[in-house]
Amino acid sequence: MSAPLQQAARALSAATNVCVLTGAGVSAESGVPTFRGLDGLWKNFRPEEVSNPDAFARDPALVWEWYNMRRDRLGGVEPNPGHHAIAEIERRVDRFTLVTQNVDGLHAAAGSRNVLEVHGNIWRTLCTGCGRRQDRTGERLDALPACPACGALLRPDVVWFGEMLDPDLWDAAVEAVRSCDLFLSVGTSAVVYPAAGLLDAAAGAVKIEVNVEPTPASARVDIALAGRSGQLLPLLARQAFGLGD
Repeated sequence: MSAPLQQAARALSAATNVCVLTGAGVSAESGVPTFRGLDGLWKNFRPEEVSNPDAFARDPALVWEWYNMRRDRLGGVEPNPGHHAIAEIERRVDRFTLVTQNVDGLHAAAGSRNVLEVHGNIWRTLCTGCGRRQDRTGERLDALPACPACGALLRPDVVWFGEMLDPDLWDAAVEAVRSCDLFLSVGTSAVVYPAAGLLDAAAGAVKIEVNVEPTPASARVDIALAGRSGQLLPLLARQAFGLGD
């Protein structure tokens, strides 16, 4: 085991209040597309062109086609060892908060409980009329799904480009980061704000990053672990808590 991993394991074993921030890299290891770069094009659209309020107002059928395609792809995706290791860490520490930028619901599927989905959840719908939220996990939705309560058009319950995060959810995330004694950033590019700014809020915590490549946060953390979260996080949890293979 590398020296940085041993150092991170010692810090985790001593922690009583852990906050974890996860990004697209965690889900990518389960086969969830990150939709970044040229490989992220869909019908010659970039994600930000179909994931915004103006696009939905102009052509809701096109936006729903994009999201129904993503829901279909996620139907057979399972949590990976990194997701499960994060859930195991939650079971082992006194206080734990998971802040995720991911909308796929894989953390909950792996057993994580105290999860703040700051960018929403692709499996939930939000009514544009009455505001009702519903969990529609695994369901095949209509091309233009209607609210069962009021009949108005539904939209995905996700935060689109140009929209603000839920203020209560965001305040809870900031408070969790400020109060933790160990902050673990996993699989996030550290360039998407405001989530990328959470690292600076963890002023009094031991800060650890797990990523396959260096990010803008790498020079600002106490311990940077280079590699796949699905490999490193299980090792980290086993070493920190004395778990068997």
